Order: sequence, then C-alpha cells, then structure tokens
Amino acid sequence: MPDHSPLPAVLAGPLLRRLEPTRMVFWLVGSQELIPRLSLSCANITSTLECQVIAIGQHAFVHLIDIHLDSALPYDVQIDYDLLLSTDDGCQGIAQWAPHLLYKGASQPNFVLRSRIDQLLHGSCRKPHFPAADGLLCADRLLMDCAAPNARPALLMMNGDQVYADDVAGPMLRAIHALIERLGLFNEKLQGAVVETSAALYRHPASYYHRAALLPALESNETLRERFFGGTRKPIFTSSNADNHLVTFAEVMAMYLLVWSPVPWTVIDTQMPPGLTEQRQVRYRTEQQLIEDFVAGLGGVARVLAHLPSLMIFDDHDITDDWNLSAQWEETAYGHPFSKRIIGNALLAYLLCQGWGNDPDSCCELVRKCQALSSSAQTDLELDSPLQDSLIDELLRFEGWQFVLPSNPPLLVLDTRTRRWRSESNLKKPSGLLDWEALCELQQALLDHPSAIIVSPAPIFGVKLIETVQRVFSWLGYPLLVDAENWMAHRGSAQVILNIFRHSRTPGHYVILSGDVHYSFVYEVLIRHRQRSPHLWQITSSGIKNEFPRRLLDIFDRLNRWLYAPHSPLNWFTKRRQMEVIPRTPNHSKAGERLWNSAGLGQVFFNEQGQPQQIFQLNADGSAATEFPPRVTD
Repeated sequence: MPDHSPLPAVLAGPLLRRLEPTRMVFWLVGSQELIPRLSLSCANITSTLECQVIAIGQHAFVHLIDIHLDSALPYDVQIDYDLLLSTDDGCQGIAQWAPHLLYKGASQPNFVLRSRIDQLLHGSCRKPHFPAADGLLCADRLLMDCAAPNARPALLMMNGDQVYADDVAGPMLRAIHALIERLGLFNEKLQGAVVETSAALYRHPASYYHRAALLPALESNETLRERFFGGTRKPIFTSSNADNHLVTFAEVMAMYLLVWSPVPWTVIDTQMPPGLTEQRQVRYRTEQQLIEDFVAGLGGVARVLAHLPSLMIFDDHDITDDWNLSAQWEETAYGHPFSKRIIGNALLAYLLCQGWGNDPDSCCELVRKCQALSSSAQTDLELDSPLQDSLIDELLRFEGWQFVLPSNPPLLVLDTRTRRWRSESNLKKPSGLLDWEALCELQQALLDHPSAIIVSPAPIFGVKLIETVQRVFSWLGYPLLVDAENWMAHRGSAQVILNIFRHSRTPGHYVILSGDVHYSFVYEVLIRHRQRSPHLWQITSSGIKNEFPRRLLDIFDRLNRWLYAPHSPLNWFTKRRQMEVIPRTPNHSKAGERLWNSAGLGQVFFNEQGQPQQIFQLNADGSAATEFPPRVTD
C-alpha cells in the first residue's frame, strides 16, 4: 500500500554552494515549495533573498537560494547562519528540521569566508558501493577538530564523478525506485526502447541487473548495448558494471538525494525486488551491506556540505562511462533517441544539482526552460516529451559549464567533457579534452595573474606507462577498453595546453587539481631554458570512495619507474622537451611508490604567493594522512 505518512519538509540540504563577500548560494530539496528566510550572526548586514523553485515530482521541489548582501561579509571569522521555514508547527530553524547538520555543542551551522585560498580540500570519484570508507567523512572529522576559523579549508572542490549514474548497485537502484514512488517523481515517455514509459521500465523484469535487454534487438544497436548496459569489461584498468545504468530523469534525481542526505533513506523501504536469480540475490545481499555502510556516514557528509562551500564539475560517470570519448562515440550515442535521452536526463540532473549552484548566472536561460518542462508535468505527473527533447538539445549545445571563482588566487574550473577537440583523421581516435576555442579562453583567463588554481578533471601530466598502454589500444582501434582519455592522447590539444604553460604572461605559479584515475600523485613541473619560468604543480586526488585495483597499480608504478627512469631510452624518446616533470614520493611509500592508492580526500595548503606549501592525502580508512613532501634540493 502507498505510504501517506507526512514527509519531512527538507529532504536534502542545505548545501552551501557558492560563497563570496556579497553573495551566498544554497541548494536544497523540499517535499513542498518552501519560503526560507536567512538569519546571519553578523550584525548590520542586510540581504536580498531570491529563491527559485523547480518541481521534479508531486512531493519534491529543488530550491536554489541566491542571497545578495548589501555589505560584505567579514573575512576569516565564523559566521553562524540559519534557514528559517514556516511549518505547521510554526517557524522552525535548521536545529529543528535538520539536527543532524549540527556539530556537537552548536545550535546553528556556520561557515567561514576566507580572505584567500590558503587551504582547500579536493577529490573525485565517489561510488557508493565501493568497498572503502567514504572520503568525505575525512572532511567531517577535520571540521570537528577545527577550533580556529582560519584553520578551516576555504572550500571543497569536487573534481568529477560526484555520482555514478552508470554503475549502480542493486540495492541503490531499489532505493531509487522506492523514492520515486514515495515522492511521486515525474514520469516520462521513452522512445527507441522496448519499454514505452518510465513506469513500465521500473516494473520490467530486466530493470535490475539486465538493462541491456531494454534496447531493441537490432544489429545496429549492439554498440549502444555495449556502451550503456552491457557492463563493458576493462581488464587493464577497471571493470565497469553498467547493467543497472540509470535511464530516467527521476532515477538520476533520486540518486542525488540518496547520496547527499540521510533523510530520504528514512522514508523508504528497500526490500530485495522479486524475481532475481539466485546468483543475483547473492550479489544483491553483498551490495546491500556496502550500501548500508555508506548510508551510515551520510549524516557526516551532509554536515560537511552545510558548512563548507562546495564547487563541482562533471566527469564521465556523472553522465555515462566514456562520455564523448571520441567523435565516433558521439555519433553512435546521440544518433539513437534512447541513448540520447539517457545522456540528456543525466545532464539535466547535473544542471539542477551541480551546475546551477556553481554559477547561477550562466544557467538562467536553461533553468527557465527547466521550469517550463516542470510545469508541463503538473497535471498528469508526466514530462512533456517534445519539451524534454528540446531542453536536452539545448543542454548538449550549452558551452557554459566551465566557471571561475574570483578568489585569491583565482580558481578556474574546466569543462573537459563537452568542449572536445574531435579527431579529423579518424573518428575512432580519442578527442582532445578541450577544443581550440576553449583553450584560447583558458589562456585569456590566465594572462597576467601572479598565480592561479586550475581544475582539470583528468590529469594534464599523467603516468607515462599508463598513457602508453592507452595509446597502443587507441592505435589498435579500442580506446574504450582503456579509458584513453588524457591530455596527451590528442596532439593538437596537448601542444596548445603546453604552449599556454610556456607563455611569458601566464602565472608565475599555478596549481592543477585533478582526479578521475582512482589513485593520487603529485608532480612538480618546471619550464626548461627560461629565466623566471612558471612553476607548476599537478595535484591529483582520486578517489573519494574508489580505488584502483591494488596489485595492478603496484605493477604499473614499478614498471613506470623502471622503464621511464631519467636515463632510460624510453624516457628520452617520450620526454616533454621543454618541461621537467618531477614526481613527489609520498611519505608512507614503502618501496619508492609514487602513486598512492587509498580512498580519501586531498588537502592542499598554499602560501601567500599561491605556491603549495604542504600536500596531503587524507585517508578514508582513518590512518595517518599521507604527505607528498617537496623534493630535496642542494
């Protein structure tokens, strides 16, 4: 029987997204349309609050609360805040409607606006059912121990794969479907699939662990079947299981709620679905324990997101594995209405849950069209298909996902997924991660800054051996097997990005933050043969809740050090002639390993010139933080 018990007013959030001296942006999802009121502990600061609301279901409403302040917030002091809601029980604050967001002894959540980025946290790749602790809980422990406001990180930068829309555990999918029903999330029609509607999809016997069967059984669809639902095997790097790939807009939105908040889990039942084979039941029970462990930490995750400003950018798993890897991939995926809808639904959810909070101004027109789509479903709780397809076309053309935070030093976040430099010689070859126009925009944004922080979801300077393996598989025509997505895989984008770094007016010091690869490492990069040359640091932290196959990474690390040692012929032939790349060795390395393989979160401390003073990997398993100490010089 349907559950008609009252729902909590707030299902997820608030997330503190963008924080500037005269602007604050919060995101939350309510079970009803809310009229929040902001309270700040700062005296004599007045504000204008704009709250935009988009319904995604009968009992689910996304709120973006954009607050413009009449005078600047003070720097480097703790500021308590509250979001007051009018309820049937009167006016209530966060202590009443979300007590799990408060740290011990606090009556309200708080934040600190840092005068400069002297410390930040960053990471990528948070897969709920991966058998490791959640790295975001490292931030929760850190905030618990921060006694002084100036000890707080300036922000949390999430560099990609905040959700895994293409790799979903059975119990998570069961929770998604239960939440869709409980909240009355909007239905949609599906074109080009065996099932005609989202409701039919949720009931279909192939809905769990066998979504490949949902594509028409036509020879021309075999590539689509492999890419979206076939559980593409990647024996060299990862084994991706796509047989529970999310399809509908409601499924992706429900997943965002379930990975960011403990509240939705309290209003649903996640019993095993009927009809699973014995083998699937065993898998389900194994995944169930992993999901239960994940849910147990969500209170701490929600606390972090309410206290630290968080910025985000997509990578492939936020949408689908190998998203836009090559021109051929794009032709195949966007040429079929069902796969295009799958990609579009995930991108629409990204807009509402991530992109909108990053840069509300650039998303205005898209959000207006989202509101029109939402209005189309108010009568029969089903999205208007032509409007949905039109909005997806707009999303796929949109070129405003990258953004800049005007901090000190400035933070430039790159969109390396949708503005790709496609190969003209062979459509199967991997595309460059940024096209010519986007690279020119990056160069203009960097000019004349004394220092800068660049966020590139994929590392610009990677591990040579792994890039060589990717190059070989790409040459053989199988780039999808090895995730052949690195900056050096496309000659044009590689040459331009390296030329930007060598430009005489680029910053004297800048840091590249990356993720994606499921291991962590640090490189220092010097420009050869130039006086007062720029000094680069590439800091890769991955994953938040994911890891590389341990024995395989040890082999790659060891072989890479042997085959590409400074005096090795292989190193000489692959040397980046105008640059010297110097790996840092983590202090917990037992045999000289340069690649650190542990779920967790990166932490970087900067000096006043924007140089990284200390670089840590906070380990999710609770072990001592791993430091990447500076190289020793004479």
